Amino acid sequence: MRLPTLARTAAAVTVTAAAGATVTDASSRWYQRLRKPTWQPPPVAFPLAWTPLYALIAVAGARVLDRTSGTDRAAFTRAYGLNLALNFGWSALFFKAHRPTIALAEIAALNVSNLVLLRRAARADRVAGVALAPYAAWTLFATALNGTIVRLNTKR
Repeated sequence: MRLPTLARTAAAVTVTAAAGATVTDASSRWYQRLRKPTWQPPPVAFPLAWTPLYALIAVAGARVLDRTSGTDRAAFTRAYGLNLALNFGWSALFFKAHRPTIALAEIAALNVSNLVLLRRAARADRVAGVALAPYAAWTLFATALNGTIVRLNTKR
């Protein structure tokens, strides 16, 4: 993996993380009033989980970009960009727009994007595919959490 490529993927991931952080307010009155499952991790767990996940996303992206060319590289670049946009989009829909049901649909799209990205990465570089697996797993967990929050807060 070349340093210039890692710098570019790290910058893209950092922008995504920073943008997500600007729209995420777990201390807001709206979020505090939501009913949440007992198995939800404490707030400190989220930055502790996301920091290494974002690092893995950057490293995996750089490894794949340095091992592909032509249409494969272009397809991965598009999939990577879409994935980062969906990653940010969930935070904006859930925390900023206060729309957990729409965020649930959006995170389902993110899960599909994760699988596409993981598959493309693994084809180009096995290590990159393995590096993306924790991200895909965490997003599945977040989907279950989001779905449970929707269910707990749906008026019957």
